Amino acid sequence: MTMKFYKLLLIYRLQIGLALLALSGVLAYIKSWEWFWTAIILAVIAIVSHFIFGPLRLIQEAIQNNDMALAQKYMKTVYFPQLLLKPIRQGFYMLKSNMAMTNQDFKSAEDYMRKSMKSKSKLVGEESEGASHLQMGMIALQNGKRAEARKNLRLALEKGLPDKDTKAAALIQLSSIEIQSRNINMARNYFKKAKQLNPQSPEIKAQIAQMDKYIHRAGTR
Repeated sequence: MTMKFYKLLLIYRLQIGLALLALSGVLAYIKSWEWFWTAIILAVIAIVSHFIFGPLRLIQEAIQNNDMALAQKYMKTVYFPQLLLKPIRQGFYMLKSNMAMTNQDFKSAEDYMRKSMKSKSKLVGEESEGASHLQMGMIALQNGKRAEARKNLRLALEKGLPDKDTKAAALIQLSSIEIQSRNINMARNYFKKAKQLNPQSPEIKAQIAQMDKYIHRAGTR
């Protein structure tokens, strides 16, 4: 019950703030100063918190539930992203980039990712920076920018990634890039490191199995 109330408060925080602001005007008109100050303080807290914190938690929850329409609806309530606190702004733009990637809008995905990285905060660790470079690398690959992809994927591994599956994904993509560049020994090296991580994701396992065939074919040419 408490969580449901908190979620409703997050959803309607701005409307509640505006309603309290209007109420404070009425209270000032009738000179009810005690209630006026209560209403005005609560109104300011509600409105300011909406603009500096945003509905990031609601967006993340909607994406986790695979409800992209709802996530988009919440995103539209962020009228001035530049007012969000830096760590929240960084996360907001990253989520926007993820959604653009899902829709195969790679140009928008890159633009949002650059905004996310520009909003980097000291409160966010290097692993988050690594994840940002990984995303940039994946976007660059989709846009056919091989050199840029290589640079960002290497930076992702250097900065650190949150788990073995993510590291393996970066290494597999680097291996693929080196195969395309005819650097077979380097491709094998990246592939070997990816296998040694023993990733558990079925998708990553499938990529490793496929890459194994490519490596073998490339080596026999």
